[in-house]
Amino acid sequence: MKEISELKLPENVKYTEDHEWVRPADGKARIGISDYAQDQLGDIVYVELPDIGSTFKKGEAFGTVESVKAVSDLYMPVGGEILSTNTALEESPEWVNGEPYDEGWMIEIKLAAVTEPDSLMSRDAYIELLKG
Repeated sequence: MKEISELKLPENVKYTEDHEWVRPADGKARIGISDYAQDQLGDIVYVELPDIGSTFKKGEAFGTVESVKAVSDLYMPVGGEILSTNTALEESPEWVNGEPYDEGWMIEIKLAAVTEPDSLMSRDAYIELLKG
């Protein structure tokens, strides 16, 4: 397990208590799990993502991630409609471990409310959450 100081935690994303991240831009947002989450899960072996066109409210489960340790639900950090999924994860789920904010992103949505990501945690607030 990584120490908090070793985690990749970009400034340009917002975080949730469930360890998802959101990178909003132009009424859309990319979503994935944080470096902390993937580190806790261990080696990711499978990612189940929703169908394009599906709509979810904040807090609803939108998929699952399976690691060698456990299967965990993925929760919507904000509401919206699925515009695209990272189909590359079907063949290379390990990208979630190596590049959780880049190649390891999971879904892109059209935001139900463009201001909703503003209510999520900044990098600094997320670090404080991780410190307990």
